[in-house]
Amino acid sequence: MHTIMYDNNMKRKDPLNCVFFETKQKNQPVRDFLLKQQREDRKIIGADIFTVQEGFPLGYPLVEKVDKDLWEVRSIVTDGICCIFFTIHIETMILLHGFIKKSNKIPKTELKTVRERLSQFRS
Repeated sequence: MHTIMYDNNMKRKDPLNCVFFETKQKNQPVRDFLLKQQREDRKIIGADIFTVQEGFPLGYPLVEKVDKDLWEVRSIVTDGICCIFFTIHIETMILLHGFIKKSNKIPKTELKTVRERLSQFRS
């Protein structure tokens, strides 16, 4: 389990808003992904996302920058590390993609998916 070095002095004046990315078909992939997770894991992931909302920008081990305008929240859960990819747009955290990571590297298919969603969001 990781320890987050975080205190009330790091809080933002106004926490970031947080929304789910929505596809053209009106699906919310991250919401659907989270609902499939165990209840205790959802609590951990939700608490980590809220920590990011209150303290962004944060660094490793909770948040890792993946690419320009793209970060991941890393939560330790039952089956490994849950990665929730997000971007920031006008004080809003947009949750783009989520998956359970089994190794240290992000699979190319997951990166492709998140980059496609980021592109869709921008257009």
